[in-house]
Amino acid sequence: SSQRLRSVTQERDLDEFLNTAQLAGTEFTAERRNVKIIQQSTNASQNPYLLSEQEERNTIKKHAENKERLRVPRRPAWTKEMTAEELDKQEKTAFLDWRRGLAQLQEEEDLLLTPFERNLEVWRQLWRVLERSQLIVQIVDARNPLRFRCEDLEKYVQDVEGPEGELGTGKGLRKSLLLINKSDLLTMQQRCLWADYFDSHGIQYAFFSAAHATALQQAKRDALLSVQLQTSASLKDNRNLHKVNPDDDPPLEAIEMDSGEDSSQESFAQESSEDEAYFSAEDGKEARDPRVKILSAFELEDWFLSMAPDLSVFSDASGNPPSRLTVGLVGYPNVGKSSTINSLLGEKKVSVSSTPGKTKHFQTIHLSESILLCDCPGLVFPQFATTKAELVCDGVLPIDQLREYTGPSALLVQRIPKAVLEATYGLSIKVSGIEEGGDGKVRADNFLTAYAIARGYTRSGQGNPDEARAARYVLKDYVNGKLLYCRSPPGVPEYSFNQATHEQALLRTAGKKRAPVTRVSRDADTFVPTNNTEALSGTPLPANGYGSKSRTLDYDFFENTTALSSRPFIQSSLHQGEAFTRLTMYPHQNSVGDDGTLLNKKNTTGALYDKKSHFKPRRIKQRSGKGYD
Repeated sequence: SSQRLRSVTQERDLDEFLNTAQLAGTEFTAERRNVKIIQQSTNASQNPYLLSEQEERNTIKKHAENKERLRVPRRPAWTKEMTAEELDKQEKTAFLDWRRGLAQLQEEEDLLLTPFERNLEVWRQLWRVLERSQLIVQIVDARNPLRFRCEDLEKYVQDVEGPEGELGTGKGLRKSLLLINKSDLLTMQQRCLWADYFDSHGIQYAFFSAAHATALQQAKRDALLSVQLQTSASLKDNRNLHKVNPDDDPPLEAIEMDSGEDSSQESFAQESSEDEAYFSAEDGKEARDPRVKILSAFELEDWFLSMAPDLSVFSDASGNPPSRLTVGLVGYPNVGKSSTINSLLGEKKVSVSSTPGKTKHFQTIHLSESILLCDCPGLVFPQFATTKAELVCDGVLPIDQLREYTGPSALLVQRIPKAVLEATYGLSIKVSGIEEGGDGKVRADNFLTAYAIARGYTRSGQGNPDEARAARYVLKDYVNGKLLYCRSPPGVPEYSFNQATHEQALLRTAGKKRAPVTRVSRDADTFVPTNNTEALSGTPLPANGYGSKSRTLDYDFFENTTALSSRPFIQSSLHQGEAFTRLTMYPHQNSVGDDGTLLNKKNTTGALYDKKSHFKPRRIKQRSGKGYD
């Protein structure tokens, strides 16, 4: 059964054809000698796995035009009188029609879809979760909420009928909410901008951070443990005093009551001051906005109960309503569904992994007497995408199974400034100028080479930098939030939206030690001097000409630091290219140099100052036997 529930988001053309034929239940024969050659011309300066600005604008425009054609696979209408075989055949037929519709959309409009889930068994898990739940919570990543939000899923929630999804039992009973997880990665101003966007579109939302809630619960447990240890130590001291002077010692019950009252007062004061400490953490008008507060685990549970629909409409055949609210948690892989459940429970009950697709089956967890949680496996919903590199950077596709790393790496260096990359890893990234075929900006190969050299990642053979291994580590840091970049709401510039985030990253990494820029020793034949443009100028401009060729030419031209560094050369058949030197036959000709500058007595040679033209080296006393050891 685990093999049947294996998540499949990418298939080769042959595998896709075979699986489609298996769903249709048809046989086929191979057709030979039907070859189609596809040629795609790419620009050498443009990464073939990324789009240009004009292509991206045209693609987004086509996405908006075909938005209604992108749907989530629906479970076909069913009744309790249907057999299992009829229901299975009906579900396979509907799923096959859905896949054919997406394939037709890709072929006709030439649009790229995300590597959506292609396994019917995984979609059946979603159908069961939607039918069992009264409140559907869609969990999204705060760094890119629109990427992880599926609008058609919210429409599908309204189409599910009755308490069990049976045909003819009524639609529009369930509610759908949006939970923005990992909100601690956003600043207060960024959360305010997203709150304005969601309010303008009528979306019910809440900001939450599973990591923040877990850390807060751990801190409270540690504080409670320290109070208990102090109380037990004080009780032990009071017992010792009671043995010495029993008349002065108060009763043990009074001590326990006093300690309990003190601890309860301290906990009440701590809980009452949480809001003030939270709102005083950041300044500005946005700091008092209750919409952007990151909810705690208890506040999130209360929010579920306040937004829940009326449970009386979900009564069973005998007329009994459900005893508690069932909350279905749905979302993309690696958005933190299982971590959210663990933070609500206060302890680890659900397996958590950074690899997308860790949860295989839907799970029911008893949160309290009034709430039952239903965890759905992570699903990659079909959405329009510009490139697959965006899905890798968003954490949808697993990085360990990544084969093409240049696209996601190029997208990373476009989003993260050069100063933040160098400060985070302590690198000195070489930038190619115009003369070397570059434009003065950081390319993916420049960054990955510098990172691989700094960490000592080399390929077997000639020992070249292992850029593929470096790309996996860097992309994992990007997905985990070490290299933080957050997408802005529509209409807000990306640079201004992330400017405060980049400034905070520079402050955190200020004064970090620089990593080595080469693993080759200076005395080696293959040593190449580093191209440190920042040492030569504050801002490395593309036209400064600080490439290796320019530096070699400048070094040859400006050979030493005299008043006139350039030297005249002789043009003749016999002495072509030799430096011109004056005659030094007479003593007065040795008082000045070839460029006309006065020479010191120490630097002057000739009969004017020297009485002796040659001095023998001082003889060093040699010990007996030297040279025979």
